[in-house]
Amino acid sequence: MKQLKIRRPEQEDIPELHHFFRTVVTDTFMKEGIGDLKDDMEEEIQTKMNYLESDLKSNGKERFFLLAVLEEQIVGTIEYGPASNLIITCTNHALKDLNEVGTVFVHPEFQRMGIGNALLRGLSEVLLKNEIQEICLDSGYRRAQQIWIKKYGNPDYFLKDYWGEGFDHMIWRVKTTELSSKRASL
Repeated sequence: MKQLKIRRPEQEDIPELHHFFRTVVTDTFMKEGIGDLKDDMEEEIQTKMNYLESDLKSNGKERFFLLAVLEEQIVGTIEYGPASNLIITCTNHALKDLNEVGTVFVHPEFQRMGIGNALLRGLSEVLLKNEIQEICLDSGYRRAQQIWIKKYGNPDYFLKDYWGEGFDHMIWRVKTTELSSKRASL
């Protein structure tokens, strides 16, 4: 694989990132067997675009993105920001003061190549530099849940059938130093 670059987003990346989010979210919904939930898919894409806009407007203070770029193509993203309302509500406010790691996306054609781990390492360095010792992350996607369980063990919060029968939601609390552990590959 050519040299992977981890960098901050720029205004010029917006059109490519919009296409990237649409590609990854659509692929994820299809693989999860929920591709018929078009409104939810569009909401997920718009949420990611709003997070990106928040990052660019605040210069990374409200939301902070990193991109994985391979041969000038965006192949992955990761971001962190305040814990979502979903996390706050589902943990009875226990994680309200933590930052949430989210938007860990790798283009379908580049998955299982270490890009997700490179993004986690890059974000871990940023978080430690900013003296953020602990974070949380969550997922309602079964494939992502399997990866997070391999990396971080069982979730701290398990919400059975949260999204409907057979669609659980899981939330992890993770020390920043363990964020980029090599227990499992993304």
